[in-house]
Amino acid sequence: MPAPLVVQKFGGSSVADADRIKRVARRIARERTAGNDLVVVVSAMGDSTDELLGLAAAITDEPDPRELDVLLATGEHQSATLLSMALHALGVKALSLTGPQAGITTDGRYGQARIADIEPRRVRQELADGKVVIVAGFQGQSAAAVGDAEITTLGRGGSDTTAVALAAALHADRCQIFTDVRGIYTADPRMVPNARQLSIIGYEEMLELAHQGAQVMQVRAVELGWVNDVVIEVLSSFEDAPGTLIKEDPLVEQRNKVRGLAHDRNVAKVTINAVPDRPGVAVAIFDPLAEAGINVDMIVQNVGHGGTTDMSFTVPRAELGRARKVLDQVVRDLGAQDLTTDASVGKVSIVGAGLHNAPGYAARMFGALADAKVNIEMISTSEVRITCIVAEDELETALRALHDAFELERPEAIDASADIAAAG
Repeated sequence: MPAPLVVQKFGGSSVADADRIKRVARRIARERTAGNDLVVVVSAMGDSTDELLGLAAAITDEPDPRELDVLLATGEHQSATLLSMALHALGVKALSLTGPQAGITTDGRYGQARIADIEPRRVRQELADGKVVIVAGFQGQSAAAVGDAEITTLGRGGSDTTAVALAAALHADRCQIFTDVRGIYTADPRMVPNARQLSIIGYEEMLELAHQGAQVMQVRAVELGWVNDVVIEVLSSFEDAPGTLIKEDPLVEQRNKVRGLAHDRNVAKVTINAVPDRPGVAVAIFDPLAEAGINVDMIVQNVGHGGTTDMSFTVPRAELGRARKVLDQVVRDLGAQDLTTDASVGKVSIVGAGLHNAPGYAARMFGALADAKVNIEMISTSEVRITCIVAEDELETALRALHDAFELERPEAIDASADIAAAG
């Protein structure tokens, strides 16, 4: 009978220095002794990626995208090789591989590449030879002809994507994401002290939490897990404690409809005032933003009066400067009154499967914010979330008020600890 195959991913804080790398190596050695085959994906050490970006910025304001990806990929190379050395020192056979060596090919876009295919022939070969395979996360190579292929990176959080994609390609028995927190919480525990760890959360809910600002898991990794039915377990690399399972949740209808809160500070509100109220105006506004690669999130159009209307929407705060440059010309072309922006806002969301079928949750959310004297500037909904834009300096107040209003600190009536035990 073949040994169970486990894919583990360790984030940057888990491998931030030599002592932490040695600690991770000891954890891997224990898992290997228990009889499991292991593929381990690692992120760059600590803040290495930011430091490399800083070096590039010190050289030029506009680093060449190809060269930048080649540079950034070296951070994960360092982690992988050092972890392999640490395992060798413990007497554990191990081998480090780059993303391309592990068979990961991408669509070729620099900085935000998407995985096109994985052919893990080399990984299987090394596992069969009894080695722990250490894979540098966050990277692959373009699917061009051999010799023309280029190193590409997968964007922030790309090592999560690497791990889940490898788990799917290898049909792994488990995919574990080790980070600096125990698992997924009902809210950010740094802002809501009585936030509670969830033992299980469904893919759809986790995807929405990640989309709305929860940073424990990367959005594309959750998507890959959902599509390929990979059960993901989020665990702490600093303590032995139960984590959170991300999987299909058959008991979702029996649980509290609101499973968690998410918030995001990387938000800016844009309003174009007195836009002519006629067909084609929306496309005239949003097409240029799309062409510039600027993502638009929430959109609200007021009821028109006197032939004009106001259009408000949100963009990532980091993209506000570029958005203004694009929209200044749009405002002139449309004959709108003016353009106003606000970078001092934040986004707060309640998330839970089935919210759209459960009356009263929106009113309860708005009432809790009103009682806390938090003004709502914009509202957006989907099947699994309700999102409000509020002043950034009121985010913490909003989160605590909502956490109390939906009693998220209370243990759920249905205990999913058996799921954790089964996954272990």
